[in-house]
Amino acid sequence: MSLTDQIPADTDPDTLYDAFAGWAESQGFSLYPAQQDALIEIVSGANLILSTPTGSGKSMVALGAHFAAMAQRKRTFYTAPIKALVSEKFFALCAAFGPENVGMMTGDAAVNPDAPIICCTAEILANLALRDGADADVGQVVMDEFHFYSEPDRGWAWQVPLIELPDVQFILMSATLGDVTRFVDDLTRRTGRATAVVSSGERPVPLIHSYVTTPLHETIEELLSTKQAPIYIVHFTQAAALEQASALMSINMCTRAEKDAIAELIGNFRFTAGFGKTLSRLVRHGIGVHHAGMLPKYRRLVELLAQAGLLKVVCGTDTLGVGINLPIRTVLFTGLNKFDGQKMRLLKAREFHQIAGRAGRAGYDTLGTVIVQAPEHVVENEKAAAKAAGDPKKLKKLVRKKPPEGFVGWAQPTFERLVSAEPEPLTSSFHVSHAMVLNVIERGGDAFANMRHLLTDNHEPRAAQRKHIRRAISIYKALRTAGIVEQSEDGRIRVTNVLQLGFALNQPLSPFAVAAIELLDPTSPGYALDVVSIIEAVLEDPRQILYAQQDKAKGEAVAQMKADGIEYEERMALLEGVTWPKPMEELLEVAFESYRKGHPWVDDHRLSPKAVVRDLFEQGMTFTEYVSFYNLARSEGLVLRYLADAYRALRQTVPEDAKTDELLDLIEWLGELVRQVDSSLLDEWEQLQSGTSTADKLAAAAAAAPPAVTRNVRAFRVQVRNALFRRVELAARRRWDLLGELDAESGWDADAWHEALAPYFELYDEIGIGPDARGPARLILEQRAEIWLARQILDDPDGHHDWGISAEIDLAASDEAGHAVVRITDVGQL
Repeated sequence: MSLTDQIPADTDPDTLYDAFAGWAESQGFSLYPAQQDALIEIVSGANLILSTPTGSGKSMVALGAHFAAMAQRKRTFYTAPIKALVSEKFFALCAAFGPENVGMMTGDAAVNPDAPIICCTAEILANLALRDGADADVGQVVMDEFHFYSEPDRGWAWQVPLIELPDVQFILMSATLGDVTRFVDDLTRRTGRATAVVSSGERPVPLIHSYVTTPLHETIEELLSTKQAPIYIVHFTQAAALEQASALMSINMCTRAEKDAIAELIGNFRFTAGFGKTLSRLVRHGIGVHHAGMLPKYRRLVELLAQAGLLKVVCGTDTLGVGINLPIRTVLFTGLNKFDGQKMRLLKAREFHQIAGRAGRAGYDTLGTVIVQAPEHVVENEKAAAKAAGDPKKLKKLVRKKPPEGFVGWAQPTFERLVSAEPEPLTSSFHVSHAMVLNVIERGGDAFANMRHLLTDNHEPRAAQRKHIRRAISIYKALRTAGIVEQSEDGRIRVTNVLQLGFALNQPLSPFAVAAIELLDPTSPGYALDVVSIIEAVLEDPRQILYAQQDKAKGEAVAQMKADGIEYEERMALLEGVTWPKPMEELLEVAFESYRKGHPWVDDHRLSPKAVVRDLFEQGMTFTEYVSFYNLARSEGLVLRYLADAYRALRQTVPEDAKTDELLDLIEWLGELVRQVDSSLLDEWEQLQSGTSTADKLAAAAAAAPPAVTRNVRAFRVQVRNALFRRVELAARRRWDLLGELDAESGWDADAWHEALAPYFELYDEIGIGPDARGPARLILEQRAEIWLARQILDDPDGHHDWGISAEIDLAASDEAGHAVVRITDVGQL
């Protein structure tokens, strides 16, 4: 029964409340007292600050808020900190109100953007508030996970709507808000509405906390034997989570019937080599792994299995503390300290309660359990003391194990303090950028007054406000000097017409990329890859990939320097200059320096030349081979997200008239590669735009096998070309061992390759591997129904082009594998 159908003609508060409460009752939900209080305030038109524990039904309150807004014909926005939560809420609201009434905006795409209910990231709403101010078409805002207001880099996006949208009803929600007194006064002053606070420390499912000194393995076995599963074991590194999951394989987690149920739900799900095979083994045993470095399809599979009650243990990082909904009975912390990107530190009370709150499932559990495992050295000392108990001599000789070097000390008192501590007060994290100033100027009206309001009526202390004012003045002067903004005779500030069409506030360096592409020669053999390098230079750095590339480059450099007889000290000095590949670095830096003189907002951002897509393409590797080559199995989700971002950027940023046939081939290849590894990253948007409206359909699509790789002929041709050119590059380097690893199954081991190409190297010193050598003209393809015949021509120095590699491409095997399956048939002279 759609909620839209339940909207009454009479919209007085009592009628609205009764209509929604009646619908909830018909769905089997009895509203808790805190939910009732919150909904009464909402239908009465008050702002609401809802601070109740995880699992206390804040989502139901948000649903009631959207219901009231629709009844009152007010456009309502739901915001969340991460795209996954926005997407999850979008599907839930589509199911409740109908897909025609719900839209989504995340920065990557907009679906039904004129709908009365919009799900979006906080930054989307903040930019809308800056551009439109009080005239924004927003009547109500539901801010979920409002504690992100304190995030240093992103908190501004939670604050800006509060400052710039005075006619909006705000519902601020989080399980860990702390003291909100100043928000009550501030919201009431700004909006003229009463602001109610509904807070409760009582959970529908109470928590019990304990600190244990038994070894972790014994703790888990005890929890399993006492029916305390599902257990979420919290680690603060991805490596530790996977290591612990693997260590638990010695415990028999599931019955035969449970394992059969897991196998049935998994069905034909495609696990790729590397981490995929490891995860398959773990989940079939009843153990899940969940962290941000995993492929989205793997995380979703673990979530589906957990929601079905089939996983006894999930080993993960603290990612589940950000609203992801999994049924958990016990949360087991393996530590109370974490690396925050700069240093090791103790958990904050907010972080602890956010994660601990995942324990206990309403409707399933009567209690939730939170356990903190003592540090390993404490466990060892307790164990040794227990062995020596009753023997004074042994106790006297007992040598206590010390904590590891760099350990940030914590013990039972830390645990007790965190359990009893209130979340820390939220602190303002405001900052000023070129994009912010341009947004406000584009609003029209009195730009000076609008900026003065934004800069002096925010939540920052006065000293910080003065700093922001100085920064805004500096930005404005730079924009004036560059001719981006101008002041008319009547004193009005406006953006001039030289600002590019489609100026990208979310991807501010995209206009530079478009300008830089104009510097290239489309007829150059390397044009397509150079365009890729420009696009990659404006994307966010995938640090793990770049560091892996750097480590590989340094390893190869050391090996070469040793072979060249370079002494140790000189080697170390030379290694300082070895980094990840940065194609076109000098050209791009010169172009960027010139561009920034006329476009000063780019000072907020950093150009970063790198080669991930280009590296993958030039090496001719599959995704799995690339991940293995750089030892990135634990971060393959990051690799794929970067490739998907690059694919979208290439499609959306490169002008149509700059897309040559070879560049279009490359874009098609990249999109198909991403789809074959995890179609959900790209296909989700297509499903949304075609009207898919339920989470079940999306989940089923994620678990299903990807489309046949051979169906996209253009992309498949590029795969074949890359696979064969990889053989060319290895042959050019005389890497017979690696060629043998690729083709031994088809009878071409290292010796066979060496023997076949020996006559070539008697004639020529080298095999060309430049842009001409890898171009489509060097590949002859005969496309047949079941087998393609291919001939990769070698680029010899004399230009005779009479040597080549012949192969068969098995289409059925390729579809099964998800990439081109190549069988070498001949290597030699025509």
